[in-house]
Amino acid sequence: MTLPRIGVFDSGVGGLTVLKALAEQSPAHYFYFGDTARLPYGTKSAETVARYAIGAAHFLEAQQIDLLMIACNTATALALPLIKQAAHVPVFGVVEPGAAMAAEVSKKRAAVVIATEATVSSHAYRDALQRRGLAAYEKACPLLVPLVEEGWIDHPVTEQVARIYLDEALAQGSGDADVLLLGCTHYPLITPLLRRILPQNMEIVDSAASTARVVREALGESNKDLTSTDGDHRSFRFYVTDSVDKFKRLAIRFLGRQVDHVEHVDLGG
Repeated sequence: MTLPRIGVFDSGVGGLTVLKALAEQSPAHYFYFGDTARLPYGTKSAETVARYAIGAAHFLEAQQIDLLMIACNTATALALPLIKQAAHVPVFGVVEPGAAMAAEVSKKRAAVVIATEATVSSHAYRDALQRRGLAAYEKACPLLVPLVEEGWIDHPVTEQVARIYLDEALAQGSGDADVLLLGCTHYPLITPLLRRILPQNMEIVDSAASTARVVREALGESNKDLTSTDGDHRSFRFYVTDSVDKFKRLAIRFLGRQVDHVEHVDLGG
């Protein structure tokens, strides 16, 4: 059978957690675009984010992809409809699958969302959860991304910072919430740390894993027989707009494997 060609777009390296989850579930040829020269997207306007994301989408379409995954929470939250309108292949984002999984597992019909400032300000997760009948309590956690990128995955400072954020988030919900929804692609790396802090009755929902499930369903059952751990059924190419070496260093942490075939590209503007 011919494997699908899947494009994955993110503003940086965080989307590699989505790529990792996708690759575990769906054999494919993967093309990852990290707009590392222009991150963070969270400080930019929705119009600028849309322009950057659409440029990346067109670049990935030139690689003959069959499907585009917007692994960036900010781009999904601020620009997904515009990206879908501009693209010529099916486009998926990370917000709706994460909200859908939270709705599946929540018994109390309430969830806490932790994310970056831009994603929280967009209220994309809140709106997606409310459409599914869940109360949503949002908390921006801006310090977690730099701590993760520093490699402080299980560091006492990271645990202290996360504890402060989660205490504030849980106080909003007055104990109602039984789901913590990770609304940033960096956060899956600190899931064990978060698990230690959270009440035992709270489920952790990772939007990366939820999205991978949705993409697998979209691809259908045609590649079901190939969903083994056999690396021969997957290939990876990476494109970045800034330092290739820095991307390779960080990618090992996020993807759990050495990254080869990284090319520098300049989309301009």
